[in-house]
Amino acid sequence: MMKKTIAAATIALTLAGAGFALAQQTPPREERTSRPSAEDVAAFTDARVASLKAGLKLTAEQEKNWPAVEAAMRELAKDRADRRGARRGADRAQQPRPDALARLRQRADTMTARGAGLKKLADAAEPLYKSLDDGQKRRFAVLLHMRGRSGR
Repeated sequence: MMKKTIAAATIALTLAGAGFALAQQTPPREERTSRPSAEDVAAFTDARVASLKAGLKLTAEQEKNWPAVEAAMRELAKDRADRRGARRGADRAQQPRPDALARLRQRADTMTARGAGLKKLADAAEPLYKSLDDGQKRRFAVLLHMRGRSGR
């Protein structure tokens, strides 16, 4: 009986010590995640817009429908950056973490806003997409990362 007690105590102390050691080595949350700056987000957006346009190899006729697609992509990226900025502001304010229901509602609001932005992009892209040939449509899906689960 005494050996079991000593063994249990030893295991408990070992686990507690390991947990304490890991806690000392783990950097604070804000240091663990490297978040892109506003300048980075703008550069990534520019690159994504440019890569889609270059990959599609638009004809002169198709080019007429491009500005609406580009504007919708940029608006979607700006809205996302604004939401991230608002979350960062809330993080910096050291507000208490919302409860599970509040987080669920926040997530629903975020998904609703994201869905509305994607709908705007789809509406803006429709005239262009209808004018694309099969190869361009395939590249459109790949470059927008909009492939389904099957990869198509």
